[in-house]
Amino acid sequence: MRATLAYDGTDYSGFQRQANAPTVQAALEEAIRDVTREESGVIGAGRTDAGVHASGQVIAFDTSWIEDQASLGSEQSGRSAGDLQRALNAVLPADIALWELRLAVPGFHPRFDARSRRYRYNVYNAPARDPLSGRYSLHVKGAIDVEAMQQGASLLVGEHDFAAFGRPTQGDSTVRCVLAAEWGGEPPRLQFDIEANAFLYRMVRSIVGTLLEVGGGRLTADAVAEILASLDRDQAGTLAPARGLCLTEVKY
Repeated sequence: MRATLAYDGTDYSGFQRQANAPTVQAALEEAIRDVTREESGVIGAGRTDAGVHASGQVIAFDTSWIEDQASLGSEQSGRSAGDLQRALNAVLPADIALWELRLAVPGFHPRFDARSRRYRYNVYNAPARDPLSGRYSLHVKGAIDVEAMQQGASLLVGEHDFAAFGRPTQGDSTVRCVLAAEWGGEPPRLQFDIEANAFLYRMVRSIVGTLLEVGGGRLTADAVAEILASLDRDQAGTLAPARGLCLTEVKY
C-alpha cells in the first residue's frame, strides 16, 4: 500500500521508530496492527526530525487486509483501499491523518524512488507573537529583509557540496542538488520553500537559520556563498527551531 499523510510533529520524537520515545512510524504501525491484525513495517519517504511536521509525507506498507475481488464469490465484496483508509484514520491519533491510500505498484519504495522532496519553513515576523501559529512557525520580532534573504537563497540553487549546512544521513557524500529555494508569503506570515533531490540531516533548518541572519543584517547575501564554499558547519547560522518546518511534497 502507498499512502500520503499529514501530521503535527510537536509531540513526536521524529518519524523513525525509537526504542523509548513516541514516533510517527510507531503510531502508524500500531494503527495498522489494530485494524488488520498484522505486523507490518512502515517505510517513509522522509525521516523528519523531532518536532517537524508534514503535509505530504509518503509511506508504504504491506497488508493482506484488502481482499482480491476476483477471488471472492458473487455474494461477497472485497475491502477497498478507501475502507482501509477510513479504518486507519479512525484509530490513529488526532495529530496524524492519512489523506490518500492506494495500492502501490510492485517494488515501490517511498524513499529510494523519490526524485525530490519539498519542505516549507514558516516564519511569523511581528513584534508580538501569535499564539495560534506558535506550534507551526518561528516568531521573529525584528524587521527582516526578505529581498536580501532571497538573494542569499538563490545562491544555493544547483548542485553543491552542502557540508556547511548538514551531515549525511547515510554514506559520506554531502553533495546535493537544490532545485528551488524561494521566500514567499505576505508579512507577517513568511514562508521559505526549498526543493532538492535529497537533504542532509538538519540541512533546511541550518539554511533557514543562516538566511535569517542575512535578513537581520548580521550577514550579507554574498556571505551565503562563502559559507557554502567553506564546507564548515561552524560558519553557518544558528539552527532554526524544528516547529517551523514541514515536509510538504515528495515527487516521483
